[in-house]
Amino acid sequence: MTAALQFDPVRLPPECQRLRAEVRVFLAEEVAAGIFDPHQPGHGESYNRGFSRRVGAKGWIGMTWPKRYGGHERSQLERYVVTEEFRVANAPASLHFVADRQSGPVLLRYAPEHIKTDVLPRICRGELCFSIGMSEPDSGSDLFAAKTRATKVDGGWRINGSKIWTTNAHVADYMLALFRTAPPTKDNRRHGLTQFLVDMNTPGIAVNPIRQMTGQLGFNEVVFADAFVPDDHVLGEIDGAWKQATSELAYERSGPERFLETFYVLLELIHVLGPEPDLRAAEGLGRLVAQLHTLRRMSVSVAGMLQAGKEPVVEGSIVKDLGTVWEQKLPGRVRELAAFVEAEAINHAALEEQLAFATMIAPKLTVQGGTTEILRGIIARGLGLR
Repeated sequence: MTAALQFDPVRLPPECQRLRAEVRVFLAEEVAAGIFDPHQPGHGESYNRGFSRRVGAKGWIGMTWPKRYGGHERSQLERYVVTEEFRVANAPASLHFVADRQSGPVLLRYAPEHIKTDVLPRICRGELCFSIGMSEPDSGSDLFAAKTRATKVDGGWRINGSKIWTTNAHVADYMLALFRTAPPTKDNRRHGLTQFLVDMNTPGIAVNPIRQMTGQLGFNEVVFADAFVPDDHVLGEIDGAWKQATSELAYERSGPERFLETFYVLLELIHVLGPEPDLRAAEGLGRLVAQLHTLRRMSVSVAGMLQAGKEPVVEGSIVKDLGTVWEQKLPGRVRELAAFVEAEAINHAALEEQLAFATMIAPKLTVQGGTTEILRGIIARGLGLR
């Protein structure tokens, strides 16, 4: 082993429990006002600018960021609670979520001051949507194989190429994108990548939708044809962005959204089984809950590491890999356990509707946030196995 992996036994402090109660009251009020239906799983992937602005007014976007940029200087664990409650409730947080989770932290660390003072407060107010331009056709989640080219010109860079599986691109105001600014070297294939802040209203950018089997629009292909990005939108070190890109992935891959995306079928199963399930159903349900609890403890641990200023890239990849496999298999296991309940005894319609939706979105779960193969390569390197 070249690295010691450890998931610290982090527990949520009392202030997190108080915050959880506040979030639940807020969500209940939004549901009562007809803003979203918590029993419709697709709502968790929808965009609602009014909802995001109200979340911003509550101080729940940019929670951990400095106050001078509109943040609230709260803990990563408090942010974890908000994310968890929103995901379980299927709240329509997609518009601001990527900006809050990872784009903002990258800008805080690498953006010029004028961008920080302009963009970060607007993220905190729930006004901006971000997308992440990393994966490309023919290279997928292998970030270091990126070919989309940024060529230096007077005052900035000309971008040509394409990104794919780009969540939010069809509604995004900005993209954080990784472009090739120089060839990789013989000794370092990571060399030559630079990260940019891209205004999505820039001429020369075309967004082509990639629809899910559910009909929902989330993924996109983004094509750049001589799109211009000014010099002051370069983030961090030219040709050395692989360091910041990999550290960014610890934020993207470790949160509760990585194992709660099909959680609603587990809740519906509990409803179908009732208060006195038979021995087989109780055993199966117990296993699922124990697995979920383990994933949650690992995810909370990574949040604690982020709070401590660490960069748990490998640990975050483990959470994403295990979480994705679990949430993909969950609908099938729920279907098996529900099959033993007498159809005449209870209405299965709600469960069947949710199972159908969860089954159709299952394939996308191994694409978003990095494919399983790439994640396991990162984990193997962390363990010194490759």
